[in-house]
Amino acid sequence: MLINPLTKNVTDQNVAADLKRYLGNGGYEGWRKAHTMAPDKIIDLVKDGGLRGRGGAGFNTGLKWSFVPRGADAPEQKFIVCNADEMEPGTFKDRLLMERDPHLLLEGMAIAAYAIGASIGYIFIRGEYHLAAERLEHAIEEAKTQGFLGTDISASGFSLEIFVHRSAGNYICGEETALLNALEGRRAIPRAKPPFPQVSGLWGKPTVVNNVETFCNIPHLVEFGVEWYRGLGRGEDAGSKLFGVSGNVKNPGTWELPMGTPIREIIEQHAGGMHDGLRLKGLLPGGGSTDFLGPEHLDLRMDYDVIGRAGSRMGTGTIIVLDNQTCPVGLVLNLCQFFARESCGWCTPCRDGLPWIVKILQRIEAGEGRSEDLDLLREQCQRIGPGNTFCALAPGAAEPLQSALVRFEQDFFNHIKQHRCPYR
Repeated sequence: MLINPLTKNVTDQNVAADLKRYLGNGGYEGWRKAHTMAPDKIIDLVKDGGLRGRGGAGFNTGLKWSFVPRGADAPEQKFIVCNADEMEPGTFKDRLLMERDPHLLLEGMAIAAYAIGASIGYIFIRGEYHLAAERLEHAIEEAKTQGFLGTDISASGFSLEIFVHRSAGNYICGEETALLNALEGRRAIPRAKPPFPQVSGLWGKPTVVNNVETFCNIPHLVEFGVEWYRGLGRGEDAGSKLFGVSGNVKNPGTWELPMGTPIREIIEQHAGGMHDGLRLKGLLPGGGSTDFLGPEHLDLRMDYDVIGRAGSRMGTGTIIVLDNQTCPVGLVLNLCQFFARESCGWCTPCRDGLPWIVKILQRIEAGEGRSEDLDLLREQCQRIGPGNTFCALAPGAAEPLQSALVRFEQDFFNHIKQHRCPYR
């Protein structure tokens, strides 16, 4: 039984699977099968398969597609957009898929476009991902040459053109409506919702935006079916996923593993455990914008709701580990500096609150902190929290800080009491 559908074409060599190798390994079989199915059946299959968005939110992908208007009164023009603007701190999984197996992404997008009736697709890719963009553009030409993309595909009457759009580079473009604004050539700021993009997205037309890894799950789900896909998971969620680990571990990297793989197994077995002489102090389970968990959470399964019940988010599934010799205040300061720099400036709490947080953390890290600074930081976490901003950037930025203030409170006190960073 196939257990690594996402990486079966990925080798140790830094080369992309070309169309010949992709086809030889069963490529585009999902696309061929999809052509024999009614679009509604594909949407139901993806929904029943339990595929949850791999970009961080974890929303049911088939359910998301089902919100696109259908029928005689629906707009004729629809779009499919791939969010490849991978900028979450600590996250590097989508680049692997695009660089090593670009046809897998194209096949997933083609099936999604057919299901919702979209004739144009865009891959909105991070500007620094030059190699991935080049390989995707080459793969698009290969797919058009062999009739997998283009006009009247397989004499079905369905047409699809896919274009690669290189981002100017801005974290806010991970928010799908800001991405759509940027794609339209406008300022990348989030839109008020509703309406949601499935109803009024790119240029006001129905649009589905999914992450790279989400699309890459589609071909094999369609080809092998719901039962096979659900059987890949070890816990509550279905399928496999690219999990990653960064920080002071012996073997940082990314691996395709079943959903529900325990955190301990990912860190100790696949990442090789902590470097000699270091102990795990904490971890961010899903990239830089998630709450800290601790060593007591190592046996939790990496499922969306399991991590949620523990007080954090699975996010992108790429774990950042914090060891006992790295300053947690410095780590959080580093993250907050990133988020402050990447704020689009649309909301006052985010635009002004994040730089203020950075100044307070810099003061504490420099040994000039005051005892009242901790209450000030807690208050700021509330002010930039959910419900006070247009998008999730600032609430996401608050997550590592608010959890650090609880989990590593003594470290903050020590900085203030000793008038220096104790880790230096």
